[in-house]
Amino acid sequence: MRNVRIFDGKRLGEPRTVVIDGALIGDDPAGAEEIDAAGAALLPGLIDAHVHLHSPGNLTALAAWGVTTGLDMACWPAERVASLREARGAADFRTAGLPAIGPGGHHARMPGMPPEAVILTAADARRHVEARAAEGVDYIKGVAEAPGEGGPPADALRALVETAREYGLKTIVHAATPGAYTMAVESGAEFVTHTPIAGGVREHDVAAMRSAGQRSIPTITMMEALLTAFVTSGPPPGRADHLGEVLGDVGRLHRAGVEILAGTDANAGPSAPVPVPHGESLHHEFELMARAGMTPVEILRSATVLPARAFGLADRGAVRPGMRADLLLVNGDPTRDITATRDIRAVWCAGHPVTPVTAREP
Repeated sequence: MRNVRIFDGKRLGEPRTVVIDGALIGDDPAGAEEIDAAGAALLPGLIDAHVHLHSPGNLTALAAWGVTTGLDMACWPAERVASLREARGAADFRTAGLPAIGPGGHHARMPGMPPEAVILTAADARRHVEARAAEGVDYIKGVAEAPGEGGPPADALRALVETAREYGLKTIVHAATPGAYTMAVESGAEFVTHTPIAGGVREHDVAAMRSAGQRSIPTITMMEALLTAFVTSGPPPGRADHLGEVLGDVGRLHRAGVEILAGTDANAGPSAPVPVPHGESLHHEFELMARAGMTPVEILRSATVLPARAFGLADRGAVRPGMRADLLLVNGDPTRDITATRDIRAVWCAGHPVTPVTAREP
C-alpha cells in the first residue's frame, strides 16, 4: 500500500509504503499486489474496550466499522465463547466470561444468569476466579452496586481482584452509580467501567484512581442511551443536562490524569437495558469524548495504543512491521477531525480484507 499516511500514536506521518504479509505487517514489498492509497490515513485497527458478544454477527459488524478487536465484558457459557473464537474474517476478541455479581441489582435479574455468578464472600470470589481461569478467560469482570443495593460485599470484591492477580489476570469492575463507583475504586481493580448517569463521580474517587493508576472505560454511548430511554422527568433539555454531567465527569477524570479508554457497551442481547450497535457506536463514542474535552489524537490513542498496552495486547495498537495486520484506512485527517474515522475506505483483520460499511475503492 503506497502513499499512505500512518498514525503513529501522536500524528499522521508523510506518505509512505506499508506491506501486508499474511496476517502481519511486513517490510518487503517485493512481488506484492500494489494499492495506491492516494494520501489516505492508515490507523491501527480500533479496539472497543467494552462490548458484549452474542453471535458471530457481532464480530462481523465490529470489523465492518474498523473495530478489529472487541473486549467482551460478559459472555457465557464457555461453549459460546469457544464457538465465537472460530469466527473468521471478523474482529478478534478477548473476554471475561461469566461476571461476578451480587444477589440483587439488574444483573441478578438477567435471564439465564447462573447462580454461580453470585459472590458473597472472599471464598466465593476465589472459586469464581479459579473457575474462570480454568475456562481460559482473558480477565475478570465484577459488578459493584452501592452499599445495600444488592452487589457483592466490599471484601468479596477486593478478594476477586486479589485472586485474579494471583492468576495473572486483571479485573474490570462495573459501576453505574456514585456509591458503586467508590466501591469499584476501593476494590483496587485495574479498570472501572461506566460513568454514573446521576450524582457524578466523587472527587476523592478521581484522586484515588489517579494515585493508583486505575483506568476508566466510561461507555458514554451507553449512558446516553440509558438517559434517552429511561429518564422521563422533565423535558429533553433535562436529559441533556444529565448527559452534560456524564461528559463533565469524563473531562474531570481526563484532566486529573486518569487514563481513558474508549468503550461503548455495545450489545444486541435480549437482557440488555437498551441496545447499542456494534462497531458504529465506537465512532459515536469518539464524538462524545470530543465533547468531554479530549483531542482527536487523545481519542485515537484511547482506542489503539492505550487499550492494547493496558490489556497486554502486544501484537496490535500500532502500525509497524511484525505487528498483527489489523488496519483501518480512512479519508481525511482524523487527528484533526475525529469524525473522519467514519469515512472508511478499507479494513483488514489479521491481513484479511473486510468489506467496510462505507466501502470505497482505495
